[in-house]
Amino acid sequence: MKTAIVILNWNGKKLLEQFLPSIVNFSSDEAEVYVADNASTDDSIHFIKQNYPSVKIIQNTTNGGYAKGYNDALQHINADIYCLLNSDIEVTQNWLTPILKVFKDEKSTAIVQPKLLDFKDKTKFEYAGAGGGFIDLYGYPYCRGRVFNHLETDNGQFNDTTTIFWASGACLFIRSEVYHHLNGFDEDYFAHQEEIDLCWRAQNEGYTIKYVGSSTVFHVGGATLQETNPHKTFLNFRNSLLNVVKNVPKQWFLFVIFSRLILDGIAGLKFILELRPIHTWAIIKAHFSFYKNFFKFLSKRRVLQKKSNYNLHTSIVWQYFGLGRKKFENLR
Repeated sequence: MKTAIVILNWNGKKLLEQFLPSIVNFSSDEAEVYVADNASTDDSIHFIKQNYPSVKIIQNTTNGGYAKGYNDALQHINADIYCLLNSDIEVTQNWLTPILKVFKDEKSTAIVQPKLLDFKDKTKFEYAGAGGGFIDLYGYPYCRGRVFNHLETDNGQFNDTTTIFWASGACLFIRSEVYHHLNGFDEDYFAHQEEIDLCWRAQNEGYTIKYVGSSTVFHVGGATLQETNPHKTFLNFRNSLLNVVKNVPKQWFLFVIFSRLILDGIAGLKFILELRPIHTWAIIKAHFSFYKNFFKFLSKRRVLQKKSNYNLHTSIVWQYFGLGRKKFENLR
């Protein structure tokens, strides 16, 4: 299988200087490495050309964020497997081998994620994907090894290969034919949680999402948009609601929508009590944007709702805040 590692870059020369060496050293035997540049204004392109002539460059004409950036770039790459890799990830020796084996052995597996550990503390799982992602009853995402902001220590508890609900966009492998069949990412998301939507749609088409714990990468996280940035709060809350409108089956639709509006309001009050009102305002703006886009996403829903995969779990909010269950193994 022909594999392409595609790194999306926007003014990220410093990240490329730090992380491109491990990607080239540990990947070039099994894959071609590309940098898809989102109209950077720094000298990222010059740096790559001068120091890594083997790395292929695709220059997007605009900065369309994560979703449009990859949609534009992947039109120009001929490969069987795409690896969509953040520019702030350090890979490890032989990280590709177990993942490519899963693709070869399991034809129904369309998307794969490796183990994501924290680059800043390599004993801990990383927020963006940890040991593979899931969705709760109300559409809130969480991971094995990460529930809300609680990160578990990696003690080998997730060294397995298993089916998950969503794979992290920080390091997401996908069959190219599936990516294009699904028309790629939904560009209305711009960034954050578009990979959850993509995985949800893939499952609705009968494909499987897998986590491969024998492959490890280290993710900085927040290198492009930090956790404390209210715009990140805005995108996460809005896009999570858009995921609900677009993908939750009709028998749960109204219940989940109204429950989410209430729970998001509680989250806004929590930010006020934590003296972070700027994040409360970000949630308010997220809801206004959600209302603005509601009917647009409702029309997308009508196209997608021929079938829907929705593995119901209890509320992760109740389990975490009400029952104090912070580890994945303790969730019910």
